[in-house]
Amino acid sequence: MGQVEMLVDTTPELRLQCLAAGVRRVDAVLFTHHHADHVFGFDDLRRFNWIMRRPVVCYGTPRTIEALRRMFAYVFAPASDSPHSRPHVELRPIDAAAVDVDGETVIPIPLMHGPLPVLGFRFGNFAYCTDCNHIPDESMARLAGVEVLVLDAVRRKPHPAHFSVDQAVEVARRISPRQTYLTHMGHELKHEETNRELPDGIELAYDGLRFTV
Repeated sequence: MGQVEMLVDTTPELRLQCLAAGVRRVDAVLFTHHHADHVFGFDDLRRFNWIMRRPVVCYGTPRTIEALRRMFAYVFAPASDSPHSRPHVELRPIDAAAVDVDGETVIPIPLMHGPLPVLGFRFGNFAYCTDCNHIPDESMARLAGVEVLVLDAVRRKPHPAHFSVDQAVEVARRISPRQTYLTHMGHELKHEETNRELPDGIELAYDGLRFTV
C-alpha cells in the first residue's frame, strides 16, 4: 500500500488545511479528544471517501468515540435515501495500548487536559502532545528517546487546562528531544519575540510547518 497517511484530529478548518498542505489521502484519523476545535471538521472526511473509494478509519478513546456519535448523529443514522451526504467512517476505540495502523505502530500517550483525560500520540521518534497541562509519569516513560516533540503551550501565565510557556519548557527539558515545537498558542504570544526568549531547541510552531522524522 505504500506510506500510511495519518491525520490527528479533524479541526474546523480541515478542508483549508488539506488544500494548503496538498493532502490527497487520509488512511486514518487519530483523535486526541472531542473538543470542538479538534473535531468540527469531521464532515470534511467525506471528500476522502470519494478519493479513496473506502471508509476512513477513526481511532479515539471510548469517550471520544461516544462524543463523535452524539455530535455527528447524522453520520451514523440510517440514511438510505441520501447515502452521499455524510462521511463514511469506521470508529475504532483505543486505550493506552499500541495501535497498528496499516502496518505502522502508533503509541497513545495518555495526558490530562485539566480534568479531562486525552491522548497524545508517538510515531517512531516523533510525538504530538497538544491540549494538556499534565503528563503522568507512565506517559513520560513513553516519550523517552523522542527526537521531535510538539507540545502544548497556550500563554505565559498559568492556565487550568494547558501548559504555560514556562511549564512547557520545563517538560521539554525533562523529555530532552532534539527539537520541540510549541503549539496551541494564544494571540498574546508574539512569534519572533517569544522565539528569541526560548532556549535552543525549543520554538513556536506555525501554520504550514513541515519536518521529516
